[in-house]
Amino acid sequence: MKTLGAAPRFSAPLSRDKQDTLLLLVSTVLVLLPHTVHLPLWVTLVCGATLAWRAALTLLGRRMPANLLLVPLAVGAMAGVLQTYHTVIGRDAGVAMLVLLVAFKMLEMHARRDLFVVVFLCFFLVLTNFFYSQSIGTALLMLASIAALLTTQLSFQLTGAVPPLRTRLLMGARILGLALPLAALGFVLFPRIDGPLWGQGGGGQGAHTGISDSMAPGQFSNLAQSDEPAFRVKFDGAPPAQTQLYWRGPVLGAYDGRTWTRVTPRSYPGRKPAPAPQLNLNVRGAALRYEVTMEPSDGRWLFALEMPQALPQLPAGSAAVSPEFELQASSPVRERIRYRLASHVDYRLQAADSLDNAYQWLLLPYGRNPKALAAGGRLRRDHADPVRRVQAVLDQFTTGGFSYTLQPPLLGGDAVDEFLYVTRAGFCEHYAGAFVFLMRAAGVPARVVTGYQGGELNPIDGYLTVRQSDAHAWAEVWLQKLGWVRIDPTAAIAPDRVQHNLASALPAPAPFGFEGLGRLLQPAPDSLLAKARYALGAANNRWNQWVLNYSPQRQHALLASLQDKLFDWRSAALLVLACAVLLIAGKFSRQRRGDPVDRLYSALCHRLGQLGLPRAPDEGPTAYAARIGAAGLAPEPKAAAAEFLRRYSAWRYASPAQTQGANLLITLKELLSRVR
Repeated sequence: MKTLGAAPRFSAPLSRDKQDTLLLLVSTVLVLLPHTVHLPLWVTLVCGATLAWRAALTLLGRRMPANLLLVPLAVGAMAGVLQTYHTVIGRDAGVAMLVLLVAFKMLEMHARRDLFVVVFLCFFLVLTNFFYSQSIGTALLMLASIAALLTTQLSFQLTGAVPPLRTRLLMGARILGLALPLAALGFVLFPRIDGPLWGQGGGGQGAHTGISDSMAPGQFSNLAQSDEPAFRVKFDGAPPAQTQLYWRGPVLGAYDGRTWTRVTPRSYPGRKPAPAPQLNLNVRGAALRYEVTMEPSDGRWLFALEMPQALPQLPAGSAAVSPEFELQASSPVRERIRYRLASHVDYRLQAADSLDNAYQWLLLPYGRNPKALAAGGRLRRDHADPVRRVQAVLDQFTTGGFSYTLQPPLLGGDAVDEFLYVTRAGFCEHYAGAFVFLMRAAGVPARVVTGYQGGELNPIDGYLTVRQSDAHAWAEVWLQKLGWVRIDPTAAIAPDRVQHNLASALPAPAPFGFEGLGRLLQPAPDSLLAKARYALGAANNRWNQWVLNYSPQRQHALLASLQDKLFDWRSAALLVLACAVLLIAGKFSRQRRGDPVDRLYSALCHRLGQLGLPRAPDEGPTAYAARIGAAGLAPEPKAAAAEFLRRYSAWRYASPAQTQGANLLITLKELLSRVR
């Protein structure tokens, strides 16, 4: 008697159609899962609800929703995409539409053809994941997704007895494994093109954060909370000391009272524009040679160890240097690039008796920060030597009760005055900006230099990783006969920031909360967790260097090297001999193995012989089946052996048109496993 209101039970085995549908749902979730990171939340929720709805319909055996319901849902979703992205064309909008269409298609499957449509759409969605991430983890997840999709496709195509899911998964993985060598060969030999896949760059919502050509309070403290790599460096020899790792970027000299920006040439009535200053660089000692692998940034800045002695050679485009010794690419860096440089850490920049265009490094906004202006005037009166003025400001930072923090108080209109005389708490941009302001007020040409300071050396592969958290701002002052001299005010407040890293310079956080938890989770340099982190970082770097950075130039060099080796007569002779050996070995192997169906028949005869029913040499499969039917075997192995022999006899003696096709091997293996 059926109890009213009882919950439905699924103890009975699911039908073949339900199993295939649920397998397709799992494969689809595996493909769509990485897209949740970059898709809007509403798209993720709609897809999740749609797939859950389809799973419930499958398990409960209910009918699909009518088109009168699906069409408004699809139209509303497309309208949502248009409202979110303001277009239906492009990478982000196109991927969002495709994800929604795949989810809605799951509710509109009425024939076997619809199943394959979903599978092929999922194969296309696998490719779109590489628009957003090309890491090792993404590649491994996509390989698993492809294996799951191949398993699903095989399940749809099988007829008759279906092997267990584990066997089908192994079949899908085997197909993928057979395709991987061909894919690797195509990756190495197929002509490479300059530029990203399908012309889609890394801009839009996928743009990376990094150093910009302006600086306002709070910018660098935000970057300091990002652990993303900015670039990696490989030195030809030992890397320099941590205190010498200043990676030069944009130089800022224009200040409006709130934001520092780059200097643009100005012309004044009645005055001829001054000529651009000469790039006067005097170096001492041997150069440090290194290779930079820079991550995409959507900017033109090329970071180099102060000071580079020549322009780098870029894979595509060219590089230029500004009068302030900033390196820039001819086009935005939207792909990972590599370039080599040689730098001198012992140098003098524009060392002379006078400085061209000195006025532009002394300009200050009118009527802003009166206290700092007055302090600069006192410095000028009290110290005739500019070096003493510099040291006086650094002493003020050291002994004036200043602190180094990532959460400084907000500043108002007179930001420098409030920082110097009220809050006295800030990050590197606060100290660099205030120092340059005081120097200009004291009559010393000064400017802000932004970039990165430091880096983490991986002892496994020897690469130095410079992260966004290493973003830094320091100052340069021009001194007669010495030129532009680097002054880092942060070193006067938090020397550990320059000597070690950012984490060592910040005050210890509270033991509870996310910041304290993050500090506790940082492994010691010699711990097992740190070694695992270094190994993972080295693996990611090798992936970046040898796979993601496989440029047309590297391909041409590799093919030229192979051509030189293969066209040598000894190498050519060895290649021909190896091919001949492989062909002969393959032929003998096929002859030795024989037909796979005959091998299964021999295995059955051997197994029945172990059960006391050996086949006579002159006994055919039909007679053998009749004798087994009269034997005293258990019902299940007897029926399985009889069915096996019947199918084998039909395959062996029937015409090719009457054979059972590719599923025969699977069926015979299943029957053989039941003969025990």
